[in-house]
Amino acid sequence: MSNIMGSWSGMRRYIEKEMLADCLRGRVRYNCTAYVGMDGDRVFELHIDNHLIKRFSHETVNTYFLKNGHKDNDNPYGIAEYWTGYLETLDHFPISARTEYTDVEFCEALAGYRNQSIGDSVTSDNPLERMFALMDRRLGKRKLASLKDAFLNQPDWLQQIYKIRCIGEKIT
Repeated sequence: MSNIMGSWSGMRRYIEKEMLADCLRGRVRYNCTAYVGMDGDRVFELHIDNHLIKRFSHETVNTYFLKNGHKDNDNPYGIAEYWTGYLETLDHFPISARTEYTDVEFCEALAGYRNQSIGDSVTSDNPLERMFALMDRRLGKRKLASLKDAFLNQPDWLQQIYKIRCIGEKIT
């Protein structure tokens, strides 16, 4: 994570305070948790109005693969069976073809968002870059309103963020 983002506290301050749209200030919270034995992996969470909107971790992606029948063993018995074939399946399904994402993908998307224009982020193929762009203060009301049709085809969780931002901006 530090190779991509620097300190988590600095990144959190950037996405929660510096770049966050005024109508979302105080409503959006990101969490980052590292558990003992996770080999450097983390769990990121996005909360809006104290409701969990999205969790980003290898476990959420692997569970998604199992629930959707993307892995051969959809009823694993133990930890070894649970993770068997995970990396191969992850390689087979790009970020644009699923609705769950890893902590590494979260960090890479944040880096991508920070290093490109808001226009490129909001139209990116990466749904996580679009997420960051939707909550960005630089995304104006007219541009936000013009994205309505485009966001009808987005994953449900991303549509939810779009609706929250539109309500906050009083866009109907």
